[in-house]
Amino acid sequence: MGWLPRLDRLIGHIIGAAQWLALPLILLLFLQWPLRDIVRHYSREANDLGQIIFALFVAVSVTAATRAGTHLAADTLAQRYSARTRLWLKRIGTAVSVLPWALFVVFAGASFVVPSVLGLEAFADTDNPGYFIIKAALWVMAILIVEQAIVDILRPSPADDV
Repeated sequence: MGWLPRLDRLIGHIIGAAQWLALPLILLLFLQWPLRDIVRHYSREANDLGQIIFALFVAVSVTAATRAGTHLAADTLAQRYSARTRLWLKRIGTAVSVLPWALFVVFAGASFVVPSVLGLEAFADTDNPGYFIIKAALWVMAILIVEQAIVDILRPSPADDV
């Protein structure tokens, strides 16, 4: 098996694992009010952890939506085109717009992601650890988009399999 199917499977496994982040996120959102109003402790910690989980969940969700074909797409006119033409339009659009912008995010984000991760930046209001994970989630998102773009551009079309 070549590297492209392995990369595709790896992205699928990451998405599969990240979907489970929704459960602790929902639990933490639910617990914030009782922790603040009844227990009178730990609501800020729950909020900070919820922000970390949300950032990671959203970072992976962008690629998940792309793989599922559920993101916004201007395909009303393209529905009239053949499957082969739509595939090539998707490849060209990914190569010309998605891939360069995701790479731009990786490189432009370095100026604030790297110092945050190296310094293990904490939340400013609570001094709780982990804020650097929120900034690193930007790179998680961009790198997954780059990887998915590579898969989408280089994946053999069904006609090539014959």
